Amino acid sequence: MFRGRYENNVDPKGRISIPARFREILLQKYDDHRVFVTNFDHCLLLFPYTEWIELEDKASKISMFNKESRAFIRFFFSSAAECSLDNQGRILIPQSLRKYAGLEKEVILLGALKKIEIWDRKRWDDEMENLSNNIDAISETISQLGL
Repeated sequence: MFRGRYENNVDPKGRISIPARFREILLQKYDDHRVFVTNFDHCLLLFPYTEWIELEDKASKISMFNKESRAFIRFFFSSAAECSLDNQGRILIPQSLRKYAGLEKEVILLGALKKIEIWDRKRWDDEMENLSNNIDAISETISQLGL
């Protein structure tokens, strides 16, 4: 599982270095340098290859006759890019995904269990402020889900 929060930068070529702890998990648990990156919730989501394949399998069972399902698949899966970690542990984020997430220089990489979230630093700061202001309501919703 991916845990923790790390600060990093996007280099001039659009590459992001994956933190050493996350790279260890990718190589030990998943034995792979391949990941998928896509857009979601004003940030990017990075999935190990096997987690992505499982997600695609689940999504393929969603009814294509449901309008919201079609919209989600168009948004989420059409933007996905397969990336590989280079020898320095970096991935090249396609320009379209960097633009969607507003990634320019400073980024935050978050461990989010089976995936990694990649946020623009300013957007992350705004998100944290919003979460802090709404933590009681969020906690109530989570408790209703049994956690």
